[in-house]
Amino acid sequence: MQPFYWESAHGNFGDDLNLWLWDFLLPGFRDVHPEVLLVGVGTVLNQALLPADVKKLVIGSGFGYGSLPDLSDRHEWDTRAVRGPLTAQKLGLAPELGIIDPAVMVAEMPEFRNLPKTGGAIFVPHWESTVGGIWPVVCQAAGLGYVDPCGEARSVIRAIAQSELVVAESMHAAILADAFRVPWVAVTTSRSINSFKWRDWATSLGVEYKPRQIPISSRAEAVTKGARFWGFDVKTPALSASDTGRPDHGEAMVMTRNDPPPSMLRSVAKQVLAAPSTLALRQARKARPLLSSDAVLSEKKDRFREVLAEVRRDYL
Repeated sequence: MQPFYWESAHGNFGDDLNLWLWDFLLPGFRDVHPEVLLVGVGTVLNQALLPADVKKLVIGSGFGYGSLPDLSDRHEWDTRAVRGPLTAQKLGLAPELGIIDPAVMVAEMPEFRNLPKTGGAIFVPHWESTVGGIWPVVCQAAGLGYVDPCGEARSVIRAIAQSELVVAESMHAAILADAFRVPWVAVTTSRSINSFKWRDWATSLGVEYKPRQIPISSRAEAVTKGARFWGFDVKTPALSASDTGRPDHGEAMVMTRNDPPPSMLRSVAKQVLAAPSTLALRQARKARPLLSSDAVLSEKKDRFREVLAEVRRDYL
């Protein structure tokens, strides 16, 4: 049996944790049933994403992108649990199968238990926001620690577990924060955010997903997202000096001996243009955070453990 996960070219800790989480939850699963694909953490219940004619064991995945898969063929699909009630409803499954995102079980792993708190608040963007974004600079100005979601998964998770507050654009940053009992604030830099998957998970724990809007941090980030920056549409071919680090063709740059170098000018310009992002992150840090109740989280984890026990009985 092999775990299936969506692999970002940039890396994404919420998907990458599939590489080792299941060895903790289902020890020995890799040594049995080579014909079965374990579909676990991630928004991967997508007709086009999962291979056909392969048996798939679904344990906690969610729907959110593309077209719904047809689960009617019992020889091809063994669905034991999905991320939340919205995915269960979409797929025509029994409501009780919409349990929880399996990533919450990371908090049960010995290596992540009883980690010392380092204090402070952190910001974990969506991985797409790291492409062209200047969030480390914005976070420094806003008084937040910056955590790259494309970093090594264990390091990202430790940073979340050791923080006092998580400002999360990454859904799995919020999921892990909640699992470690760290208060979190949901934010988004895109009005086209896929809120379905967030609401699916949040509903499973009885909390409400109402993200705070954070302006895009740079023109380059707007280019990668096809979004507007400072009210202007940004076209991909026309990158300016502040985006590329090089003067535009035909640009005359006149400097005196006392002028700061171009790199310093660009840095100052970027910080000025990112001021709305900085202000919004400061406000998000001061917002009232969310945290699911201990009782609800414990009950959902117990139900998920029952599913794992059934899988072990049937497959291992």
